[in-house]
Amino acid sequence: MTSARADQRDRKGHPPGGIDLRLIRIALFVLLLLSGCGYSFSGMSKSAYPSVQSVFVDTFTNKTSEANLDIILRTGFSNEFVRNGHFKLVSNRDEADAIFRGTILSLQVAPLAYKAGSLSAEDRITVTLELFFQERVSGRTLWTNGSFIGTGDYRVTSVGATEINRRNSLTKLAGDAAENAYRLMMSDF
Repeated sequence: MTSARADQRDRKGHPPGGIDLRLIRIALFVLLLLSGCGYSFSGMSKSAYPSVQSVFVDTFTNKTSEANLDIILRTGFSNEFVRNGHFKLVSNRDEADAIFRGTILSLQVAPLAYKAGSLSAEDRITVTLELFFQERVSGRTLWTNGSFIGTGDYRVTSVGATEINRRNSLTKLAGDAAENAYRLMMSDF
C-alpha cells in the first residue's frame, strides 16, 4: 500500500491535482498577521469622520492678486471630493453635514530654470493655503491646516503660451493640492 501512495504523488510529494496545503497555511498566516496589525485594504477603512455623510465646498477667500485662483482651487477640491466618493458632495451649504473651506494666503512665482541671457525658462508657483473642515451645525473644527503649500511648474515661452502654461499649471496645482490635503484630512493628521 505504501508503494501505491508513492505512485500517486508528484516529484515534490504533492498529491496529483491537489493544492499545496503549505501555501494555503502561509497565506492564512499572512492574512491573520496583517489583520492583527491594524492594516486594511483601501476602501475598507472606517471614516475618520463617521458623522459626516455630505460635504459642501465653500468659496475660497483669495488674498492674492491672482484672478480666479479661488475658483480654480475650489474646483480642484470639489473634484477631489467627487473623485474619492467617500462623502456626498452637495451644492447647498444647508444640506451638508460638514463644510470644507479655504483661504489663499499667498502666491509666489520664482524662476526654476534659465535660458541664455538670464531669462527664465521655467517658473515655479507656490501657493500657501489655510484649510478648514468643519461640522456645519456645531461649527466644530474636524481638521485644519494653517499653512498648506501647493506647487506647480510651467514653461516660460512666448507671451500667450506662457499664460496658457501658467493656467494649466494652476489647475494641476489645485488638483494635486486637493489630493494631498484630502489624504491628510482622511488620515486625521
